[in-house]
Amino acid sequence: MAILSITSTSVAVNPLKQSQPVGATLAFLGLQGIMPMLHGSPGCSAFTKVVLTKHLGKVIPLSSTAMTEVSTILGGEDKIEKAIAKLVQLSQPQMIGLCTTGLTETRGDDMGRLLKEMRQRYPELSQVPIYLVSTPDFKGTLQDGFAAAVESIVKEIPQTSNKQKCCPKQITILASSAFTPGDVQEIKEMVSAFGLKPIVVPDLSGLLNSRLLDARHSLVTSGGTTLPQLRAIAHSVFTLTLGESMRGAARILSQKFCTPYEVFDTLSGLEAVDKFLQALADISGNSVPEKYRCQRLQLQDVMLDARFYFGAKRVSLALEPDLLWSTVSFLQSMGVQIHAAVTTTRSPLLENLPITSVTIGDLEDFEQLAVGSDLLISNSHAAAIAKRLKISLYRQGIPIYDCLGHNQSTKVGYRGTIQLLFDIGNLLLASGEAKVDH
Repeated sequence: MAILSITSTSVAVNPLKQSQPVGATLAFLGLQGIMPMLHGSPGCSAFTKVVLTKHLGKVIPLSSTAMTEVSTILGGEDKIEKAIAKLVQLSQPQMIGLCTTGLTETRGDDMGRLLKEMRQRYPELSQVPIYLVSTPDFKGTLQDGFAAAVESIVKEIPQTSNKQKCCPKQITILASSAFTPGDVQEIKEMVSAFGLKPIVVPDLSGLLNSRLLDARHSLVTSGGTTLPQLRAIAHSVFTLTLGESMRGAARILSQKFCTPYEVFDTLSGLEAVDKFLQALADISGNSVPEKYRCQRLQLQDVMLDARFYFGAKRVSLALEPDLLWSTVSFLQSMGVQIHAAVTTTRSPLLENLPITSVTIGDLEDFEQLAVGSDLLISNSHAAAIAKRLKISLYRQGIPIYDCLGHNQSTKVGYRGTIQLLFDIGNLLLASGEAKVDH
């Protein structure tokens, strides 16, 4: 079991984590026809938009209640009403994702009451679901905001009394922030191969199919989970929960609709993928398709060839908890030694990590702990650290803005694990040759 170490500094000198509004906004981008909105100052939304635009390489829809100094002091209730009313009139969203910020959380606005009163004054809003999520940026991380947004979404799914309409082939998939759009697309293909109909929340694979803003320059998202699909979740026979941070949302669905669920902490590596495919076979009643049997043999062959380059290598990681767990599990299955592990927030996963210690800190802590590593794994903000330490960097997490294809890449399933082996193995191979040359 890992020993948790929390950095004693009161200021993050080189932050690793992103704020909760960034995570919540990313989750909302996985719904079709939604407009994410931040209740705060224009600067709050601008910061969130810059991070996600750089990471996704696309212009994203994002609105703000544009709180000013005066409205912050005197009260911003009318700001919320006017912003939402104008948004519905101009953009005609099918859904609205409303996130609080540190500014309005500090004020203590009763957002639930405000929305209830606003719906009474504006009956036209009754057909537009508004997903309210508390995301103060003075605490929590991207993973927390993402998970809170998904919980808000599933809470709003209408209760149904007719469970007899249960769809025997329909399953719900709750995918955490640890999975790229390419990962989500691969997961959907795996599930569909068993004759099952997946509804993914949020379905980030929609980000791969468009520029987010469609050809008519709509101001809302044009891909992702649709509103009818969200309402159909009540009739799913099972919930596949991908990532520990999604457990809360799975429990909500279980309580509302009596839908059983299973949590998968990782879908990378031979054993993890075996377990996932067996679950799909049990749910569907179908055997594992032949193509996955072939891919499994290919993965075993690649693992055999790559073990010489992974064995006893020292790797340091700085990632969000769900992604940290998944990556550490994969690396250790290949004989890698975890030299240092830094993360952003507490998680039930951390104490069960089979490593000596985990540090909850920032990239300054990471730079100090990573000295002597053979490889670094973190987001693009660690590129300067890798350069100073003269250690190769494998980019994972959010944001990634200095390489191509990261949204299309996948690390899940047999095929994704093979690609992960090649990508990391080639970096370790190049690093080893560079040391020999010197």
